[in-house]
Amino acid sequence: MTSTIQAGIPQTNSALYHAMQFSVGDPVALLKIAPNGSDERKSILIVRDIEMERARGHVSADRVACPADFTPDGGLSADREVATAQAAAECLRRSGVATVSADRTLPLSFAHVLQEAGISVTCDLEMGVRERRQKTEEEVAMLQRAQTVTEEAIQMACQMVAGAEAQSSGELYHRGQPLTSESVRAAVNVFLMGKGFSGPTYIIAGGPQGADCHHPGTGVLRTGEPVIVDIFPTDQETHYCGDCTRTVIHGDISDVLTSMHTAVRAAKRAATAAVRPGVTGKAVHTATTEAMAEHGFHSGFPPEGAPLSFCTMHHGTGHGIGLDVHEPPLLDASGIALLEGDALTIEPGLYRKDLGGVRVEDMVVVTAEGCINLNRLPEGLDWK
Repeated sequence: MTSTIQAGIPQTNSALYHAMQFSVGDPVALLKIAPNGSDERKSILIVRDIEMERARGHVSADRVACPADFTPDGGLSADREVATAQAAAECLRRSGVATVSADRTLPLSFAHVLQEAGISVTCDLEMGVRERRQKTEEEVAMLQRAQTVTEEAIQMACQMVAGAEAQSSGELYHRGQPLTSESVRAAVNVFLMGKGFSGPTYIIAGGPQGADCHHPGTGVLRTGEPVIVDIFPTDQETHYCGDCTRTVIHGDISDVLTSMHTAVRAAKRAATAAVRPGVTGKAVHTATTEAMAEHGFHSGFPPEGAPLSFCTMHHGTGHGIGLDVHEPPLLDASGIALLEGDALTIEPGLYRKDLGGVRVEDMVVVTAEGCINLNRLPEGLDWK
């Protein structure tokens, strides 16, 4: 049986956190050692000395140790990360391990120190991936909580836009001040902080900015223009993420935006209906693009020389989600087979450079029969 190592800082390394279920801001090493080729492995967590007691209460390991417990003959570095790597190497050496397998997140510093100590390191690209993909009931419950709070933030933001006052110039005002992408985003951040959530810069993109599907949005929002509201926060207690998108339009909704929205909703229904174990992410994405085509819309990037009014969906249908917002598998043209327990986003959108974008996104979990949808929020464009 192969000995393995996972290492890094659990607060920022989701693969490591998932393996040990313990968050700490210092470097750690999680070793699973098969001494001298034994058929059984023992697990050893090497963590900073002041964290050992807390770790013993959270981590299911055969032993919790600190770097000083495995000091090599040359001593430990004053650099905490290097010292942890040196201790991991010494622990492996004492167990007679000459080769160790690591996951894709192993810091180069650890690989370097292990190799200097004469221990060969191989990378197992699949280590921990399947385990993270197939969510447990407890993980689904944590994702449901994260998505519920995310929906509350989406609803607040969309109603903030819908309830604004339009000036003669078309600019929106809220409580006597211009309503900007930044001010809506600030309100979202305050709301989420109060719920114990945090995250990166969320997307509040109005008008032509929304045609770039990841433009965060800047400046004053305007009546009659679509505003994409895409929020993807992390629950600071559980570390699991939410991810939801809705589109809101203040004032009159044009026929072209209505037709784009109708196609997006139809594509989301088709993609969701296609989700089940064994079906590939490619097949789910194909269901999306076929629905778009049935409604007269394109997929893929606009051809060279296309007018600004060219309307298309130029991204995949969705992605896996869990401890990170973006996880395997992808729902796109190269998508692999889905597994029961995969948590996925379904987020078709349509975009015009002269007008903006319309996107609707839900989170689903693959079940034996198909999938369950964790969203309850309406999909419409009018949020009054």
